Amino acid sequence: MTPHDADEQIKALYEISKAITSEMYLEDILKLIVAVTAQVTGSKICSIMLLDEKTQTLSMKATQALSREYIKKPALKLGEGIAGKVALENRPIVIRDVREEPEYKYRTIAVKEEIVSMLSVPMVVKSKVIGVLSAYTPKLHEFTEPEIEILSSIANQAAIAIENTELMVKTRVIQEELETRKKVEKAKGILMRDEKLSEERAYTRIRKYSMDSRKTMREVADAIILADEIKGGSSR
Repeated sequence: MTPHDADEQIKALYEISKAITSEMYLEDILKLIVAVTAQVTGSKICSIMLLDEKTQTLSMKATQALSREYIKKPALKLGEGIAGKVALENRPIVIRDVREEPEYKYRTIAVKEEIVSMLSVPMVVKSKVIGVLSAYTPKLHEFTEPEIEILSSIANQAAIAIENTELMVKTRVIQEELETRKKVEKAKGILMRDEKLSEERAYTRIRKYSMDSRKTMREVADAIILADEIKGGSSR
């Protein structure tokens, strides 16, 4: 890992900070993070593994490595391997030579990829570990405290970016659900008024047409509302 000046480190954190407030897709944010991390740390390979809370496993989500074998590395259980241990214990771990480390699960891949030393740090947001950021060097390297601090800062910024993206997605889904409900309620009211249907029968008709036409409830509701607006306009 080659030393980089403070300006470059600040620039890297700034790039990730911009991603936090952007509307980029999560995949693009993760790609940006590993690319920036590799650049600022001078690492051969950087990778992000995210923790699935349901299965309690870590799986590869982003890396700038080109090797398909590395990209398709199997998932790790929480506590398994180096990354799993980092996530479980919520602390950085340095491995001087992954090729000789019994706990490292991908030694065959390490030999093929010519990676030697490893620094792995937890990605933490609101005291919760959501993943692991790892950096690898092609030669034996003694990681310093400043290097560990830099990678930890990037990892925590990355965690905030990921949480922010997930919150935006959830917010959009909730907004879309509310908008759909409003549209269906309006369409239901039109059917109740024009065809003298009960609320339940109006809803059943919208749902049946949705299933028969393979359109969403919102699309059906939109069509009913549009037809009513056209009819209202032509009668003026």
